[in-house]
Order: sequence, then structure tokens, then C-alpha cells
Amino acid sequence: MTETGRFSARPTSVVAIVLGLLNTSALAQDQLATVSPEDRRVGFREAAGFGGLATPRGQLDEDDILRDPVFRFPSIDKAFEPWLDTKNNVKEEHGLAFGIDYNTLFQGLSDSLTGEDKGNLGILRLYGLWDLFENEAGDTGSLSFKIDHRHRWFRDLAPSDLASQAGYIGVTGTLFSDTDGLTLIDFNWQQTFSNGDAGIIIGRFDPNDYMGVLGYVNPWTTFSNVSILLNSSVAFPDASVGVGGGTWFADQWYVKGAINDANGVVTETDAFSGGSEFFKFVELGWSPTKADRHFKNVHVIAWDVDEREDAGIEAAHGMMIGANWTTADKRWMGFVRGGWSSGTAPIYDETYTAGFLRKFRRSSDLLGIALNWGDVPGNLGSQTTGEIFYRLQFAQNFAITPSIQLLKDPALNDQHGKIWVYSVRMRLTL
Repeated sequence: MTETGRFSARPTSVVAIVLGLLNTSALAQDQLATVSPEDRRVGFREAAGFGGLATPRGQLDEDDILRDPVFRFPSIDKAFEPWLDTKNNVKEEHGLAFGIDYNTLFQGLSDSLTGEDKGNLGILRLYGLWDLFENEAGDTGSLSFKIDHRHRWFRDLAPSDLASQAGYIGVTGTLFSDTDGLTLIDFNWQQTFSNGDAGIIIGRFDPNDYMGVLGYVNPWTTFSNVSILLNSSVAFPDASVGVGGGTWFADQWYVKGAINDANGVVTETDAFSGGSEFFKFVELGWSPTKADRHFKNVHVIAWDVDEREDAGIEAAHGMMIGANWTTADKRWMGFVRGGWSSGTAPIYDETYTAGFLRKFRRSSDLLGIALNWGDVPGNLGSQTTGEIFYRLQFAQNFAITPSIQLLKDPALNDQHGKIWVYSVRMRLTL
């Protein structure tokens, strides 16, 4: 069967799977307990938007939750109180909610084709959401931003470049790429309508933060491998200029989509440098409530990307499905994903991912296990990827996450059938 034929034969079975998941999920309409004000540090409460946890809005909400760390340092916590009061005053008086974090990732390979087997990077990030407009109905107009300073600690590779040393098609350290100094990641306007039921986004943003959102996806706090975090059958661009929008309807259903510069990269200074070449997606999804959308969600997505003439990349299109379900106490989350594409742009022509998260200590410590399989284009066979991590919340503002990845049958490596990736990630939030 040809690649096109294989792709075109999928839609009927995909619809059946999605409907089956919806029927199953309808049997358990339990509501997730919301985080009470006394369990928050500043008091940031996320509006029901359409982005994921890695957006400024999502990260601000997650970082604001009080943790139950392994070690308590009352004097340090007390020393941070004036800083938290300042952040709260800025938010209350000026509508600006912001955060600062520092993330480091160190990775090493068990085997390498080149002798280069280590990677490291540090990222200092400022991010925020500035509400500059609000009407009587509660709809807001907000400026969303993220600014990074990325730097290597030693004379090694960045983690995002380490996969090539293993002959592995993919990325073992998502977002940990060396951009040589300050980089504007996000800068966009977000406008809500109909009391938050609808909204638009215009400006620079990463479409991956808004398509196929599931609550386990955050490269700062969960997995590191891009094929587990995202659906690698999609020929997604990086942070880029675009416009998107979405709306909820019939209480539990939503539709959203976006169109972005197909040639967007995180370091670009000139939007649409490749001309009028676009990446587009449309998504139909279901969740029991808007508040549950990160925790209980089923969706189906169709996407398309234009031919990129200057880059010499053919046009591509495809579809993907995704679902997750979280228990009422938020301790367990299971997730699945599948994707199929036609064209040469994606990492995989066909891919499947499954895994789970388990939270401990008042949702502070986190265990994650996931497995991905992908069919590489060009008759290069398939790759299998596994990852397991444990996030240890040492203190209220500091977490350490060791992890292990297994890269089985790297497509460009005929010397090693299995390569292990050893990682440790550290995160400090302010």
C-alpha cells in the first residue's frame, strides 16, 4: 500500500476510536477539585483559555500552587514573602502577572557515533500576562510574553543537538536549544469574548502550545523527548507569527485553529522570510467542563503545511487524535496519542504514544512513564522511544528531575540498536 493510500484509509477508524473514547468517558463525569485560594501563593487563577501548560498563562497558574516539598526551609520561605507580596500588588494594581524561572538540563548518551556524548544548557526565562483591557462582562485583552536567555555551562553540545550524535531522528531535550543569548519566544495579544467561551490570539506564539493540548505536556516539568511531548507526525513550525482562535459550544465541545508562518524558528528576526508559506490546523475537542480541559480531554486534529520552496521541503498534511483522563483526586493521569501524515516534512509518517503520570505529596512529586513508536519516512524503518522521570520537589521553589530515555533502533545508527539517555533537569522559580 502506498503512503497516500495508507493515510487516506484511516479516517473511518479514527472517528470510531474518538467516539468510543467519548462514550467511555461519559460514564465518569466526576468533577476535578479546584485549587482553593489558601493553596496558592500569589492568587493567580487561570482563565479558561485554549493554551497548554507551557504557555505563560498555564505556567503562571501551575507555579502559583503551594507545594509540599521534601525539605522545608521556613526562613527561606519567609524571605520570599516580600517578593510574593510585590508580585501580588503588581497584579492587583496593574494587571501584570509575571514569573521568573531558571531551568538547566544535563544529558548524556550511553553510546555515540561521533564521540560527543554530553549536552547541557541553562535557560533564564521571564514570562507574563498583562491584562490591559477588561469590559463589564469580564472579557479581557492581554499581552502575553516570554523572553529567554539560553547559555551552555560547559563546552558541550546543547541537549537539542544530542540526538544526532546517536543517529536518532528526533529531540531528546525539547526546548533546550542554544539560541546564543536573549530570545523573544512569545509576544502576542490574546482577546477573550462571551465571558471566556471564545478567544483569539494574534502575534508571535508557538502553535504547539495551542494544538492538541493535554495536561501532561510541559518540557519544564515533565518529559523531555519531543516525540512523547508532541505528536511528531505533525510538521509543526517553531515559535512564529500567526493568528488563531477558538470557541466552546454545547457546554462540553470546542473548536479551535490557527495559521502560522511555516518557516518560523525560535531565533527568527524577520517574519515570513520564506514568503507566504503557512502551517494550518483545525481541532475539534471534548471535555466535561472548561476547567477540566487539561485533565480530561479527547480531540481530533487536521493539519496542513505549504511547500517551503527555499528550504526545499514538500507540502504535507495529516491528522492526529489525542486523549487523556485524570482521576478525581488528580493523582493519576493516563494519555494516548496517534498521528498519520502524508508528505516528507514530519519526523514520522505514523506514530503512537501512551503513558501515565502519578502525583505524590500533595501533587508536588511526580512520576511519569511513556512509550512512543514512530515510522520514519524514506524507508528508514521505525524507532521506539521510552522515557521515565521522577520530579522531586526539594523546596517550594526548587525541583530536581532525573530521567532515563531508551532510544531503540535509531534510524541513522547501524552500530547500536539501543542507546540510553541519562538526564537531570533542575528548575528554580521566583
